[in-house]
Amino acid sequence: MDNIWNNIKNLLKEDMPAHIFKMWLEALRFVEYNNKNLTLSCTNSFTKKTVKQRFESLIIQTGAKIAGSPITLALKLIKPDDKNVKKKPLLNQKQLPDIYLRLYGGRPLRKNFTFDSFVVGNNNDFAYSAALSLASKENNSQNSLLLLSKTGMGKSHLSQAIGRHILTHFDDKKICYLTAEDFTNEMVTAIQNNCLDKFKDKYRKHCDVLLIEDIDFFGGKKRSQQELSLVLDSLFDSDKKIIFTSQYLPAEIPKLDDGLSSRLTCGIISNISQPDFKTRLKILKKKTEANHYDKIPQNVMTYLAGELTGNIRQLESGLLGVITKASLLGLNIDIPLAKSVIENLIGQQKIITLDYIKKEVCKHYGIHPEDIASKSRKQTIVRPRQMAMYLARKYTDQPLAAIGKNFNRYHATVLHSINAIEKGIRHDTSLRGQINYFRNKLASPSI
Repeated sequence: MDNIWNNIKNLLKEDMPAHIFKMWLEALRFVEYNNKNLTLSCTNSFTKKTVKQRFESLIIQTGAKIAGSPITLALKLIKPDDKNVKKKPLLNQKQLPDIYLRLYGGRPLRKNFTFDSFVVGNNNDFAYSAALSLASKENNSQNSLLLLSKTGMGKSHLSQAIGRHILTHFDDKKICYLTAEDFTNEMVTAIQNNCLDKFKDKYRKHCDVLLIEDIDFFGGKKRSQQELSLVLDSLFDSDKKIIFTSQYLPAEIPKLDDGLSSRLTCGIISNISQPDFKTRLKILKKKTEANHYDKIPQNVMTYLAGELTGNIRQLESGLLGVITKASLLGLNIDIPLAKSVIENLIGQQKIITLDYIKKEVCKHYGIHPEDIASKSRKQTIVRPRQMAMYLARKYTDQPLAAIGKNFNRYHATVLHSINAIEKGIRHDTSLRGQINYFRNKLASPSI
């Protein structure tokens, strides 16, 4: 009898702000209603605790009105695949809408990553125009686009917007959206299962639009580069559309084949830079409208746009933090509240420097600051040097060339060091512990 929960939700939705309902109650799932006992499930303990503290009595009161007699409420922590949760039947191929059938393998596209939801500013207007032109026209003189930016600037948004636009407006086109790591893993699996021809045919014969994210992952992976080059040659010859995203130009990616580098840069290349104040304010307004956050004062929006200068994800994180804290504590949304939320977001960006990072890394590993910038290739020096370069890239806005100069290295060496640490984090628990130590240290630096 899940109707009782649907009826309760409908009444609650009318009586509370939309963002609060969406944040805390919409995700609750009906488990059972037995002898006036209503059981709901949630997937994490924080949600369970919040719902119990803030909404339990309201749910019980509303349920009693609908049932005509008192009810009780039980909240359970249940994983999404728990057998007690009623599941919707899986869709088979015949039931799937055509737009999903034409997503040929790869990953699904995010519904909210569309051209309409993308905020255009001076930092991304050319990238937006190039992406929209590529998506809208069947016969472009340029069918390849490389979107460049640091993380959190919107290149994935534009890439997926291209795919969704084509799916919506061109009924006969098939899209394949994936990351460079997905491509590599798929190729390795195909080789292991002796079905490499099937892997090749997927992209050469059944893909009209190829979207590949994070091409910098291909650095040093010779077989992946070879297979991708062959795929690209076939797609180029057939005038298919190809979109890449990357944090770095192909020329900056270590151990990337010159032939593949040439193919990746044969079309339009567009950089997405950090948004200016005007664009940041537009992004915040767009976000509040999309999520019905209608009670945020203009002066708070202006304050957030002025302080959160890092990237779009930081903007969204700050906005959500302000809304969540106000909702949880029942506070008014004002400047003091906004300051208390974002001080951790902006504090580290204002005072962390390359020299500070080098000093802390040397102190932790017990080496001299001169050693870390020396030509030494001893492992006791190399690993701290790689760690310092990784942290410099993560916690400062310095470009690769500037970081390299600070360590007496080329930018390609910096990128190699970053990749080495990122790879090590996935397999080395000791290294993960060291990363966590530096994260905590840099979260509250004492300079």
